Amino acid sequence: MSGDLAARQAELVAALVAGGPLPPGFAPAPVEAARRALRRKRAGDVARHWPLLAAGLGADWPAVFTGWAAGRPTNGSLRDGWDLARELRDAGTLPPLGADELAGREAASRYDGRAAPRPRRLPALARTNGAVAVQLAGRVRLLRPAPR
Repeated sequence: MSGDLAARQAELVAALVAGGPLPPGFAPAPVEAARRALRRKRAGDVARHWPLLAAGLGADWPAVFTGWAAGRPTNGSLRDGWDLARELRDAGTLPPLGADELAGREAASRYDGRAAPRPRRLPALARTNGAVAVQLAGRVRLLRPAPR
């Protein structure tokens, strides 16, 4: 019995946060409302870790983030923001403030998209959409902001 309950709970969690199919016995409308609420909450959490990215997108932030997050399980707010910023950069839609923030993060830490970011020990230079950041002795400086 407990294994069946655990499996049903896992199916519901997957439906809510990872875009999984709706498990049998659940009403679609309340589950969809919960999905939207959880994505909005997740957008707020990511915005706290990536304030310049969120500010750069302005009023579009909630829609951009929730559209990106639909069907993706969370990897934590820091990594979700990093993954979104890289995807926007690759698509050519990363706003200048987001480019500044991403360049600073890339200079400060190594992140391969799979494991948690690790602080860089050696000096590093990062460029993103014209923004240039340098990390030296554990301190990050934005040498040149992205073109506005």
